[in-house]
Amino acid sequence: MQLGALRHLRFDPAACRGRRYPEPPHPYRTEFQRDRDRIIHSRAFRRLENKTQVFAPGLSDHFRNRLTHTIEVAQIARTVARALGLEEDLTEALALGHDIGHPPFAHAGEAALDELMRRYGERFDHNLHALRIVESFEQRYGSFRGLNLTFEVREGIVKHSRDFEPGELPELDEFLPGLRPPLEAQLIDRADEIAYNTADLDDAYSAGLIEFEQIVASVDRFRKFAEEVERLYPSGSERIVFHEVLRRLIDWLATGLIEGTCEAALQAGVSCVEEVRRYPERLVRFSGQADETNAQLKAFLHAHVYHSPPLLESRKRSAQMIAELFDLYVTQPELMPPPYCEEAKEQPVHRVVCDYIAGMTDTYFYRTYERLFGRSTLDLK
Repeated sequence: MQLGALRHLRFDPAACRGRRYPEPPHPYRTEFQRDRDRIIHSRAFRRLENKTQVFAPGLSDHFRNRLTHTIEVAQIARTVARALGLEEDLTEALALGHDIGHPPFAHAGEAALDELMRRYGERFDHNLHALRIVESFEQRYGSFRGLNLTFEVREGIVKHSRDFEPGELPELDEFLPGLRPPLEAQLIDRADEIAYNTADLDDAYSAGLIEFEQIVASVDRFRKFAEEVERLYPSGSERIVFHEVLRRLIDWLATGLIEGTCEAALQAGVSCVEEVRRYPERLVRFSGQADETNAQLKAFLHAHVYHSPPLLESRKRSAQMIAELFDLYVTQPELMPPPYCEEAKEQPVHRVVCDYIAGMTDTYFYRTYERLFGRSTLDLK
């Protein structure tokens, strides 16, 4: 594959649809660079440092959190974009913003809030919550609410995981339903998979939840790399071998994403961004072998990590605490800080409570829970 092979499908910053509130151009930063910077300087982005990725920090200080995960996604996504010849600044802005809508306690927190909102005929989705953050909740500017990001970055946020059809999500009808986002936005979801699959493998191994030989027996590409590394470093410790294998695995998956996307786009015959948008399916994908490796990794992690007793118990406790706090605030909204209290007089209380809890870091949630319920959470961390 020739580097920059998809340069003709790069999103041209000059084609940007602009911002909800027009602003004059910056003298030396592109619109997507400005979006990147606004995301980095937002409170929601800083809070990611104290939000669980998969493993709560009680067992180790070395586990990923939402912020370090986000940095890893941005690194992988930008590498892939550069190799394909895509727009790197748009890619980076999308990668840095892709998880700012996550609540505390990782996917357990999202599932808990979604279940609670279903009682009221609504849902909680971290991508839609991220849109609310960048369009309304962040208040740093005198001329508008939110961050006033470009259309393309906001579209990429709501289409991070999937596309939607006209009328399916009426509140998102402005974001070109029925069309695919540009390749820069499409690749974030796959870069996310590479980052969390390999990172979760690393963290689970470090935590002692899985053993080296278990991975060797379950993931073919891991076994092949392990044999190669053991030949190169016959006296290397198992931990060194593991990390040598892991970095080869990341490189293998990123290369597979580059090659698979290039092949799919060239076979589809698309010649411009508009044709990418109108193509019936997404074009960012892994090559066949990398896709098989990715699937084996996912299956292994679900079987041996995500459904392991320690994590299941942790998720159960987190969901229970979120439900308790949610119900308390719904019945006594005056217990929330004044801005949320006032907002609850104008909007449905359950919506305000959900937004408030979703914005909490794990640590702030624990402090709030202990203060309101008088019960220590030290054994839960």
